[in-house]
Amino acid sequence: MAITTATMSTDDVSARDKLPYWRDWVWKLFGGLDSDLYGDTVFDGRISTTRAGPVVLTRLESGRHRVMRTQSLVRRSEEGYLKIVAPQRGCAGVEQFGRQAWVGPGEWSLYDTTQTYAVANPEPVEHLIVMVPKADLAERGLNLTELVARPLGGGHGIARLALQTMRSAYQELPDMGDEAARGVGAAITQLVHLSLLDLAGHGTALTQREALRDRIKQLVAHRLGDPSLGVEDIALALRCSRRQLYNAFADEPEGVAGYLLRERLEAVRRDLADPAQMGRSITDIALDRGFNSLPHFSRVFAQRFGVPPSVYRREGYGQAVLVR
Repeated sequence: MAITTATMSTDDVSARDKLPYWRDWVWKLFGGLDSDLYGDTVFDGRISTTRAGPVVLTRLESGRHRVMRTQSLVRRSEEGYLKIVAPQRGCAGVEQFGRQAWVGPGEWSLYDTTQTYAVANPEPVEHLIVMVPKADLAERGLNLTELVARPLGGGHGIARLALQTMRSAYQELPDMGDEAARGVGAAITQLVHLSLLDLAGHGTALTQREALRDRIKQLVAHRLGDPSLGVEDIALALRCSRRQLYNAFADEPEGVAGYLLRERLEAVRRDLADPAQMGRSITDIALDRGFNSLPHFSRVFAQRFGVPPSVYRREGYGQAVLVR
């Protein structure tokens, strides 16, 4: 077997030398990387690295620390990697391109080593770190900029299978020959690729759904006083189907119609609590906010706020809310 391994431990290093020893080792192992220990003066760490062909797997166990690669440390001439951090104990905060993803045991995230980044480990940790050549994934057409610093895993799907494979590979590689190790590296790369494809698909769907939800909310705010505004009218105005509307509000238990009703009731409640509108009748306020049936308005108002609108105004419920 010719699998290269490397091990480092601060166990046999004097207390005074542990911190500089750790920083120097991290700098050399990961190709120019600053590390910070949150000001701690006591620290212990252990690193063990092995390879699966071009894929590098590292088990890191240490006290709290953070690592950073600033623009001045980015070495554009060196081979670029996508680096995966998968906590087995503790957590990690991956920051790149203005995003930060916090992951814990059972999850993982990745970042591009050819760009600036930071990884925070605010408590003692045990991580599996996997480095996959960037070129092996970039050539598959992925928009990596949108996929780094995002959480993956979470207990299901292809990302979970990828994590299980990476963990098993680290354990079994010492007993493998070169050819088998290269095959394992290729399998890891493929599973990471499939995980990122899955993430890209979910991300696109999520972004589109959130964008539609924002457009719906903007339309409701603009036409709140229109009594004809309903689900069908919203779909027509935004040129989408009823199903798309319902999907956009899938995370909100009241749905689209419930959101519209809630916004109308909240607007009426604010008007009733506004001293400047005391001269207006409740009927006028309700009609102005899009209600065209006063019995229906009175019933749903009482259901939501616990008292009829006349009592709400007379007893000063809204004023109490405003003061509190």
